[in-house]
Amino acid sequence: MLKKIQKIMQWIVLLFFGSTILAVVAYRWVPIYVTPLMVIRCCQQVAHGEKIRLRHHWVPLDEMSIYMPVAVMASEDQLYLKHHGFDFKAIDAAIEESRAGKRHRGGSTISQQTAKNVFLWPAHSWVRKGLEVYFTCLIELIWSKHRIMEVYLNSIEMGDGIYGAEAVAQQHFGRSSSELTRANCALIAATLPNPLKFSSKTPSAYMLKRQTAIMKQMRHIDVFPKE
Repeated sequence: MLKKIQKIMQWIVLLFFGSTILAVVAYRWVPIYVTPLMVIRCCQQVAHGEKIRLRHHWVPLDEMSIYMPVAVMASEDQLYLKHHGFDFKAIDAAIEESRAGKRHRGGSTISQQTAKNVFLWPAHSWVRKGLEVYFTCLIELIWSKHRIMEVYLNSIEMGDGIYGAEAVAQQHFGRSSSELTRANCALIAATLPNPLKFSSKTPSAYMLKRQTAIMKQMRHIDVFPKE
């Protein structure tokens, strides 16, 4: 009986690693039209008796405004092109602030957020965090930085039922993502810590202040390199 259980566990482990690696390899080229978060949000809307809101339009990174990746790096992860998935200084700072009882600071890189958005669920737990580390290592190993940024900017939640740069550009600015200005991109990036609370369509004074700060940081970041 024990041998049977061990064999079953071995097959489960092999199936997990085999399927996840194959998925990451496939997503190196295949556009990602649906993520777990999109499904979860749609289920929540149905549970609340609301109409399903899902606006998502995949576009290649090279067809977006050149300011979009610069804005999110300025806001979320200024060492994105230099690290290998993890910013340990930011993680340490987040842990220290949490211990001191200060406002929670996110220590996740763009790579970590991409891994979570595409393969995992949003709830906080040690299991999910461990899987996030695993998938972050995989995409950093198999995908290019260009691809990670492309997937990130196409999958991240940018408003209520809005996912990705193209959808938010159309819904909030009445234009395509290729037409977004430097100020538009900075304002979108300013909402990313909590896109359900902050809006790039009707920004508060706090959002406009964050936008200005991000635009200042963008001056120190070069245009994102081509693939």
